[in-house]
Amino acid sequence: MRKRSKRTRRPLRQFLVISTCAVLFTVLALSFMGRKELTLPHRLIFDILGTAQAGVTGAINYGLDIRNNYFDLIGVKKENDRLREEIARYQGLTVTYREALATNVRLRKLLEFKEQLPQPTITARIIGRDPSQWFKTFSIDRSSSDGVSRGMPVVTVEGVVGQILDGGNHRAKVLQAIDPNSAIEVLIQDSRTQGIIKGTGESYRLHYVLKNNKINPGDLLITSGLGGVFPKGLPVGRVSSVVSNRRGMFLDIEVEPVVDFSKLENVIVIMKSNQLTE
Repeated sequence: MRKRSKRTRRPLRQFLVISTCAVLFTVLALSFMGRKELTLPHRLIFDILGTAQAGVTGAINYGLDIRNNYFDLIGVKKENDRLREEIARYQGLTVTYREALATNVRLRKLLEFKEQLPQPTITARIIGRDPSQWFKTFSIDRSSSDGVSRGMPVVTVEGVVGQILDGGNHRAKVLQAIDPNSAIEVLIQDSRTQGIIKGTGESYRLHYVLKNNKINPGDLLITSGLGGVFPKGLPVGRVSSVVSNRRGMFLDIEVEPVVDFSKLENVIVIMKSNQLTE
């Protein structure tokens, strides 16, 4: 009830104010008729009415400005919302196109490298990784039905990845070269020094290199082709450190893989019937 009474009072007050101003103006006009000069009361009333008129006009203009600005802001908000939607859509398309481009470049390099390998070969996509910390393996979308069998070498553009551990009926499992159960015969590309590289879980260690050999950090290790598993000349890793201990005949050599195993997505299987090194 109170809300309604307040609403009804507002028009009444406005009517009274306007009526009062009109009456004063009428009285002033009638009293001024026939006179050439304004008296002090007349001037005072004119000043009051002028000030009131200016105030009313300013209030009306201010209200109109607020209304126009309000509608303008509504239009701007709608336009901003539309632009945000457009930006979000284009950002999504950009991500999709960039991913498609990156995939295209990666697969093109893989296919070009595939042509340089002994045939036959087959490309595969990684579809799963072993969550345990004991084994460094992953699964690919190829299986025994594609001709994949135990012992086949697995490579990528950067170099050696590992060997097929199990062909499987629907997917094959790959033993990564950095797994402690993996061993590959290699040689240092520049000096032709030979040795056997074994995985440590994260990197490699080069074994059976005599102390009289000159090995430097940064030297590239490639597959030697011995053992009949990997073709000769595939990159495996680079020497990261060389230590000559007082005891023993061999150097202690740490090797960093050339392949980033955490970023592998696609690989190539060289279709050869070989057995894993036991």
